[in-house]
Amino acid sequence: MKRNRWLLRDPSDESVGRIFCFPYSGMGASMFNRWPRWIDGIEVCLVQLPGRENRVREPHYRSYAQLADVLSEQLLPLLDRPFAFFGHCAGALPAYETARRLPVDRLPHPASLVVSAQVAPHHCPHDRFLALTDEELLDELADLAVRRGGQPDPAMLALSMAVLREDLEANRHYRRDEPAPVPMNISVLHWADDPEVTEAELRGWEHYSDDVRFDVLAGGHYEFLNGPKTLLALLSAQLQERAPR
Repeated sequence: MKRNRWLLRDPSDESVGRIFCFPYSGMGASMFNRWPRWIDGIEVCLVQLPGRENRVREPHYRSYAQLADVLSEQLLPLLDRPFAFFGHCAGALPAYETARRLPVDRLPHPASLVVSAQVAPHHCPHDRFLALTDEELLDELADLAVRRGGQPDPAMLALSMAVLREDLEANRHYRRDEPAPVPMNISVLHWADDPEVTEAELRGWEHYSDDVRFDVLAGGHYEFLNGPKTLLALLSAQLQERAPR
């Protein structure tokens, strides 16, 4: 299949379905490096946004709406089989906006939108990073590097900090005045030990679809980085149960 710079790796023609994973603020697609390439024959496709990692020289997307406009076109060749979107924290917002944009343009839409640890758009902005100083943000990025199995590198932290500031600006200015429903299942995930967002705060998503499911998974805010089996099984089930046959 033709190279697509919007994915970290080339997609396969052998997959029975695809799960597109959106990174959150300040991160690139490699944040999912502990996830498997395949889940029950479903390909894990890592969305690579401009301005980071191998796309560091490209301009920032500026807003989630502008990003969705481009992504809906760029991902179209890959939407030829059942697919789902997954986004954790701020990564759930461009995932939602793209999932909303696709049916507006009469394009294939996801069988399921899976949002993890993120309040609904009409309750945004809601991100503790927005209140942190630059020094505190650098500490967070260094901690994330360790959580991902690496060590903080000053040069890499500086690059991550630059894109994080732009990502946070997009997050800071994002909010919908009222819910805008989508014609697909939404699966909302809460992590039992997550101090950043409560289970009750996630309930706003119930207004975004006629088919909304809420699940609680074991672990804290960053447990998803490890690709826990419970999460991977849920993603596989969401796609296989709801994909058209």
